[in-house]
Amino acid sequence: MTCVCSVGLDMIAVPGDTPAETVAAIIADEAAIGMVNNKTTAVRLLVTPGKTVGDTIEMGGLLGSAPVMPVHRESSADFIARGGRIPAPLHSLKN
Repeated sequence: MTCVCSVGLDMIAVPGDTPAETVAAIIADEAAIGMVNNKTTAVRLLVTPGKTVGDTIEMGGLLGSAPVMPVHRESSADFIARGGRIPAPLHSLKN
């Protein structure tokens, strides 16, 4: 989705039973994309308790609504348990 939105994943609703490791893996993936592409990216996921894939959430006002999107169901726990750091994009080292 970052190919479409240059700043990252914004206001994506995911099922309420999404494990914390999956959310962390999505954030780590987005951070890696930003680092590789030398740009600042962000993630705003809406973990929606009680909702499942295909439901719609109403955020009200100008925010409107969003469909609850599926996430990869395989565990990301081993990946997240490895730890590590992803450096921020560096623009100052370019000539």
